[in-house]
Amino acid sequence: MSNSPKKENLVSIIMPAYNCEKFIKDAINSVIKQTYQSWELIVIDDGSRDNSVGIVKELLNNDDRIRLYINEKNQGVSATRNRAISLAAGDWIAFLDSDDMWERTKLEKQVTFAKKNNAEFLFTGSSYINEDGNYYQGIFDVPKKVTYKKLRTHNVISCSSVLIKKRFFGSIKMEKDDMHEDYAVWLRILRTGVCAYGVNEPLLIYRISRTSKSGNKIKTIKMTYKVFRFIGINPFGSAYFMLKHIMGSLKKYRRIKFIN
Repeated sequence: MSNSPKKENLVSIIMPAYNCEKFIKDAINSVIKQTYQSWELIVIDDGSRDNSVGIVKELLNNDDRIRLYINEKNQGVSATRNRAISLAAGDWIAFLDSDDMWERTKLEKQVTFAKKNNAEFLFTGSSYINEDGNYYQGIFDVPKKVTYKKLRTHNVISCSSVLIKKRFFGSIKMEKDDMHEDYAVWLRILRTGVCAYGVNEPLLIYRISRTSKSGNKIKTIKMTYKVFRFIGINPFGSAYFMLKHIMGSLKKYRRIKFIN
């Protein structure tokens, strides 16, 4: 399939890939099925040892909007995303992790909202599945608008739900894989005075994996603290906001239960 959308309408979708043969086909197919069709998908494999690359090659043979790059050596998710952003041709950037999926209208609803509200940073709500693709009960609702001050107390922006103008990444990059690198970026962007706008529908299908960063709760608490220290908040302030996050996360996951 071939098209040449205008740069300002083109959404460049960023997908890092690492040993994700079990999930990546579903992730890519959720992009192909989008009702909004002006997109390119940039997949960068970061040294997979399974058949991830082979699966992507099969899919891109049927859709020339899919582009595959391979890192010469493992660089980590931050460097991989930064490389993909540098290769992006569109004015819009969307992120989709290789184990997550989108509902069919995800991009269309965000682009429509952006045009109507002159928004440049958007995110959505989420539903949840486990590693076998079974849904959890409950969804994650998001507010209509988030500022820097609000986001410090609870990260309501899921990376795989984000649609954002590429211009924000001119001076701000993703860094340090030992923390929540995406959260640090959202805070730094919002600190410039812009707002992020939520589309309160579960347009992201988020996979809860035992091996993900968020799968280990003690680890994720430590990584949250590191985010606040990284953006320049003092140790006491970082501890305070970390506690706010713990309370917010407990409230969030209390509503999410596995459906037997």
